[in-house]
Amino acid sequence: MSAAPGARVAVVGGGLAGVTAALDCAAAGAAVTLLEVRPRLGGAAYSFEREGLRIDNGQHVFLRCCTAYRELLTRIGAQQRVTLQERLDIPVLAPGRAPARLRSSALPAPLHMAPSLARYRLLSVRERIAAARALRALGRVAIGDAAADARSFGDWLDEHGQGAAAREAIWRLIALPTLNLEPRDASLAQAAQVFQVGLLDDARAADVGWARVPLSDVHDAPARRALERAGVRVRLRSRVEAVAARDAGGYVVHGRAGELDADAVIVALPPRRAARVLPAGALHDPQRLQRLGRSPIVNVHVVYDRIVLDEPFAAAVQSPAQWLFDRSAGAGVSGGQYLAISLSAADAELSVDADALRARFEPALAALLPKARGARIERFFVTREHTATFRAAPGARALRPGPRTALPGLALAGAWTDTGWPATMEGAVRSGAAAARTALATLPERRVVAA
Repeated sequence: MSAAPGARVAVVGGGLAGVTAALDCAAAGAAVTLLEVRPRLGGAAYSFEREGLRIDNGQHVFLRCCTAYRELLTRIGAQQRVTLQERLDIPVLAPGRAPARLRSSALPAPLHMAPSLARYRLLSVRERIAAARALRALGRVAIGDAAADARSFGDWLDEHGQGAAAREAIWRLIALPTLNLEPRDASLAQAAQVFQVGLLDDARAADVGWARVPLSDVHDAPARRALERAGVRVRLRSRVEAVAARDAGGYVVHGRAGELDADAVIVALPPRRAARVLPAGALHDPQRLQRLGRSPIVNVHVVYDRIVLDEPFAAAVQSPAQWLFDRSAGAGVSGGQYLAISLSAADAELSVDADALRARFEPALAALLPKARGARIERFFVTREHTATFRAAPGARALRPGPRTALPGLALAGAWTDTGWPATMEGAVRSGAAAARTALATLPERRVVAA
């Protein structure tokens, strides 16, 4: 799709959705300006310095099935800054137990997980058989069905005979980090999408990828260079206060630094901020964005004086820890090991101070990692993302708007829009592409705003 000659597009927000939308609009021939309030690009996937370390705000992994995100990495020249497993392999740790593994085999989907599940020592034989049956049943759930979206994943697990052990060792292990909700609080349709697309439909889909360097080295500087090459004007530290529609057509973007005229605008902001910026009439029910809610993530950062985890990452069950990541190399730690422990759906941990969390996690990590029992903790600190994601709760799909608003040339982007995906980097990129298509489709019909 091509833009009308001289058409101008403003993209509000420099996260992955905004970067994608800006690149797509520029590729179509539009004159694009991207405005971002922060001094960097990358949105919710970024890095910063703390106690002499370069750390990520959260542990943002991706899967092989995240095709749009992987394409964006290639597009901005950052594909060599991430790594991707050749085959799914998740070490699963439990206190007092030898590590188990969830590993993909060479069998075709959905049989590729069968050998691993058959040997999964954290479940009894009967529980493994029941889990396999439930996986097959989950593959038959219609993810676009409103009734499935309105139902709790936890209720569905009850109905399919999934007890506490299976919930902990399989269902929660996968659903919690992808949905940022406990299974009992999550939409069945959204959970089914995660398992179907990520695990059941393709034997290679769930191979895990992660950044080899701090996230800002993946998303910020590479995106700036790619946008510059594409001719996009990037304005950092530019807060947008409102987007207004002109009576004669087009829009004016009001910011603290002045006004910007545009023929089309893509708003790629978090939902609550987007609701404040959008002009009246853009959405039939702006309060829907407020009802999407928010779910937090807390990260516990521990630097040991020696290596205590011999894997790049691991999942934990029967433990307050959920997922552990070795981030030593990216953070600049040598001679020891820096572990980042990601806690999804961390409402309870938001109000717990660092000392109390240390009292909880120091023995918990020692119970999971034998090598940690004699190790010295050199640094321990906590970071909190109070509004990490929207809540993929029952009924959330009906609250998520698509890219199109009621005003022509005004589009929405963000992982919270109706991409079909949960709040992931993949969903963000897909939303940006959809918003660009929506905005570009109106440009040939619209009068270009005079300079």
